[in-house]
Amino acid sequence: MTLALVTGSTSGLGLEFAWQLAGSGHDLVLVARNEDRLAAVAAQIEAVSGTRVSILPADISVQADVERVARRLLDPVDPIGLLVNNTGHSVRASFLEGEIEEFLEEVDFDVRATLILAHAAATAMTRKGAGAILNVSSMAGFTATNLSAAAKSWVVIFTEYLAQELEGTGVSATVLIPGFVHTESHHNAAVNMEGAPRVTWLKAPFVVQHALKDVAAGQVVSVPSLAYNPEALGRATPGVLRRAFQSEAIAHAMSKARMRKVERAAARRSMFDRLLRKPRD
Repeated sequence: MTLALVTGSTSGLGLEFAWQLAGSGHDLVLVARNEDRLAAVAAQIEAVSGTRVSILPADISVQADVERVARRLLDPVDPIGLLVNNTGHSVRASFLEGEIEEFLEEVDFDVRATLILAHAAATAMTRKGAGAILNVSSMAGFTATNLSAAAKSWVVIFTEYLAQELEGTGVSATVLIPGFVHTESHHNAAVNMEGAPRVTWLKAPFVVQHALKDVAAGQVVSVPSLAYNPEALGRATPGVLRRAFQSEAIAHAMSKARMRKVERAAARRSMFDRLLRKPRD
């Protein structure tokens, strides 16, 4: 099975990716900044799954650490076949009130690290003609709420561009766009979730399972829930919209929605017909 490298792998979606990948027989390289927690997670996964799990402690906001992870991705001796680029950080302060250091750290996490690691992975994978890159974004990327949302938007557009660059190489690029997920993850922090309806909340196992299925299918855009379509995607790029609405699941749901609309219209016509035919006193 493919060797997968997962960043942000000790919590949230990153941890769920690690468990599901190990459960399907993938060996792992786990990356996170907390070495003790990283070692504990690796030991648990190895004990349960029997897969080989190595750790690479790294703070993705630190240039030297990002370069170490990039070197691991470029290693031809024990090549990485799947990169789960789950780096992320969220700053909710307004642009005028926040500290510039906070904003630069956001850029380091969501833009700089994503770019560097994707470049390293794409370089190594195209040399052998196989591999996959999964960049994790957020539905917040389709809002104009704060700098975190802007950074997530960049991840979406960048992945679309990367997918075009990789066409014909045997390497794919996918961007995961989850909504509100029941985790401690940074993906929730870019937006205010107070009052969000229950239907918009997703469970991490479902999100990860859907994303890995889309990666295997070579999908460029992975949107795990129809609860976020089409309004949330209404501000996406034409390519995102085209790929999202071409998916079989969304086409089926839209067909069902059209049928319900037709049925409601027919019911209303039937009611009016009965009223018109009703004899007057």
